[in-house]
Amino acid sequence: MTELRNGLTVRLPAVAAALVTVAAGLGVRAVLTGEVAKYAGDALYTVLVYALVVLVVPRVRPVRAALVAAAVSWAVELFQATGLPDAWGRHSGLVHLVLGSTFNPPDLCWYLVGAAGAARRGPGGAAPRGPGGAPPARPWSVS
Repeated sequence: MTELRNGLTVRLPAVAAALVTVAAGLGVRAVLTGEVAKYAGDALYTVLVYALVVLVVPRVRPVRAALVAAAVSWAVELFQATGLPDAWGRHSGLVHLVLGSTFNPPDLCWYLVGAAGAARRGPGGAAPRGPGGAPPARPWSVS
Protein backbone atom coordinates (compact mmCIF):
# COMPACT_ATOMS: atom_id res chain seq x y z
CA MET A 1 0.00 0.00 0.00
CA THR A 2 2.85 2.38 0.84
CA GLU A 3 4.49 1.61 -2.51
CA LEU A 4 1.28 2.53 -4.33
CA ARG A 5 0.90 5.74 -2.32
CA ASN A 6 4.52 6.72 -2.96
CA GLY A 7 4.12 6.04 -6.69
CA LEU A 8 1.01 8.20 -6.82
CA THR A 9 2.64 11.07 -4.94
CA VAL A 10 5.23 11.25 -7.72
CA ARG A 11 3.12 10.22 -10.71
CA LEU A 12 0.26 12.66 -10.14
CA PRO A 13 2.56 15.71 -10.11
CA ALA A 14 4.33 14.27 -13.18
CA VAL A 15 1.01 14.04 -15.04
CA ALA A 16 0.15 17.58 -13.94
CA ALA A 17 3.60 18.80 -15.03
CA ALA A 18 3.19 17.14 -18.43
CA LEU A 19 -0.21 18.76 -18.95
CA VAL A 20 1.04 22.18 -17.84
CA THR A 21 4.07 21.81 -20.10
CA VAL A 22 1.92 21.01 -23.14
CA ALA A 23 -0.34 23.98 -22.32
CA ALA A 24 2.72 26.23 -21.91
CA GLY A 25 4.12 25.05 -25.23
CA LEU A 26 0.85 25.73 -27.02
CA GLY A 27 0.60 29.10 -25.27
CA VAL A 28 4.12 30.07 -26.27
CA ARG A 29 3.39 29.21 -29.90
CA ALA A 30 0.11 31.15 -29.81
CA VAL A 31 1.58 34.30 -28.26
CA LEU A 32 5.20 34.46 -29.41
CA THR A 33 6.87 34.09 -32.78
CA GLY A 34 10.33 33.62 -34.20
CA GLU A 35 13.35 32.34 -32.34
CA VAL A 36 11.94 33.05 -28.88
CA ALA A 37 8.99 30.74 -29.51
CA LYS A 38 11.16 28.12 -31.17
CA TYR A 39 13.76 27.91 -28.41
CA ALA A 40 11.15 28.06 -25.65
CA GLY A 41 9.48 25.16 -27.43
CA ASP A 42 12.78 23.26 -27.48
CA ALA A 43 13.25 23.69 -23.74
CA LEU A 44 9.62 22.76 -23.05
CA TYR A 45 9.97 19.64 -25.23
CA THR A 46 12.70 18.42 -22.91
CA VAL A 47 10.66 19.37 -19.84
CA LEU A 48 7.84 17.22 -21.23
CA VAL A 49 10.22 14.30 -21.79
CA TYR A 50 11.45 14.76 -18.20
CA ALA A 51 7.89 14.59 -16.86
CA LEU A 52 7.24 11.46 -18.90
CA VAL A 53 10.43 9.83 -17.56
CA VAL A 54 9.30 10.58 -13.99
CA LEU A 55 5.84 9.25 -14.82
CA VAL A 56 7.25 5.94 -16.09
CA VAL A 57 9.99 5.62 -13.44
CA PRO A 58 8.74 7.49 -10.35
CA ARG A 59 11.80 6.62 -8.23
CA VAL A 60 14.25 8.14 -10.71
CA ARG A 61 16.48 10.85 -9.31
CA PRO A 62 15.99 14.32 -10.79
CA VAL A 63 19.48 14.54 -12.29
CA ARG A 64 19.15 11.12 -13.93
CA ALA A 65 15.70 12.03 -15.30
CA ALA A 66 17.15 15.27 -16.66
CA LEU A 67 20.04 13.43 -18.32
CA VAL A 68 17.64 10.93 -19.91
CA ALA A 69 15.36 13.75 -21.10
CA ALA A 70 18.31 15.65 -22.59
CA ALA A 71 19.64 12.48 -24.24
CA VAL A 72 16.25 11.70 -25.80
CA SER A 73 15.92 15.28 -27.02
CA TRP A 74 19.43 15.22 -28.47
CA ALA A 75 18.79 11.85 -30.14
CA VAL A 76 15.65 13.21 -31.78
CA GLU A 77 17.49 16.34 -32.91
CA LEU A 78 20.42 14.38 -34.31
CA PHE A 79 17.98 12.00 -36.04
CA GLN A 80 16.58 15.06 -37.83
CA ALA A 81 19.93 15.40 -39.61
CA THR A 82 19.04 12.24 -41.56
CA GLY A 83 16.05 13.95 -43.17
CA LEU A 84 13.72 11.06 -42.26
CA PRO A 85 11.64 12.92 -39.64
CA ASP A 86 10.99 15.71 -42.15
CA ALA A 87 9.84 13.22 -44.81
CA TRP A 88 7.71 11.25 -42.35
CA GLY A 89 6.29 14.44 -40.83
CA ARG A 90 4.85 15.47 -44.20
CA HIS A 91 2.53 12.47 -43.95
CA SER A 92 1.75 12.58 -40.23
CA GLY A 93 1.14 15.56 -37.98
CA LEU A 94 1.88 13.42 -34.92
CA VAL A 95 5.28 12.39 -36.28
CA HIS A 96 6.01 16.03 -37.01
CA LEU A 97 5.09 17.03 -33.43
CA VAL A 98 7.17 14.27 -31.83
CA LEU A 99 10.21 14.19 -34.13
CA GLY A 100 10.26 17.70 -35.54
CA SER A 101 11.59 18.30 -39.02
CA THR A 102 15.04 19.82 -39.50
CA PHE A 103 18.30 19.70 -37.58
CA ASN A 104 19.28 22.97 -35.90
CA PRO A 105 22.47 22.90 -33.76
CA PRO A 106 21.38 25.66 -31.30
CA ASP A 107 18.44 23.45 -30.30
CA LEU A 108 20.89 21.16 -28.52
CA CYS A 109 21.72 23.92 -26.02
CA TRP A 110 18.06 24.72 -25.37
CA TYR A 111 17.35 21.08 -24.59
CA LEU A 112 19.97 21.32 -21.84
CA VAL A 113 18.26 24.45 -20.51
CA GLY A 114 14.96 22.57 -20.36
CA ALA A 115 16.56 19.56 -18.67
CA ALA A 116 18.27 21.71 -16.06
CA GLY A 117 15.09 23.63 -15.33
CA ALA A 118 13.08 20.45 -15.03
CA ALA A 119 15.58 18.87 -12.65
CA ARG A 120 15.48 21.97 -10.51
CA ARG A 121 11.72 22.60 -10.45
CA GLY A 122 9.93 19.61 -11.97
CA PRO A 123 8.39 16.59 -10.26
CA GLY A 124 11.01 15.03 -8.05
CA GLY A 125 13.21 18.10 -8.50
CA ALA A 126 14.97 19.95 -5.75
CA ALA A 127 12.84 22.21 -3.61
CA PRO A 128 14.11 25.76 -3.29
CA ARG A 129 16.39 26.12 -0.29
CA GLY A 130 17.41 29.05 1.81
CA PRO A 131 20.77 29.76 3.45
CA GLY A 132 22.49 26.67 4.83
CA GLY A 133 20.14 24.34 2.94
CA ALA A 134 17.13 25.18 5.10
CA PRO A 135 13.71 25.55 3.50
CA PRO A 136 13.05 29.20 2.61
CA ALA A 137 11.04 31.30 5.01
CA ARG A 138 7.38 31.67 4.16
CA PRO A 139 6.81 35.09 2.62
CA TRP A 140 3.86 35.67 4.94
CA SER A 141 5.73 34.79 8.13
CA VAL A 142 7.08 37.39 10.50
CA SER A 143 10.81 37.17 11.09
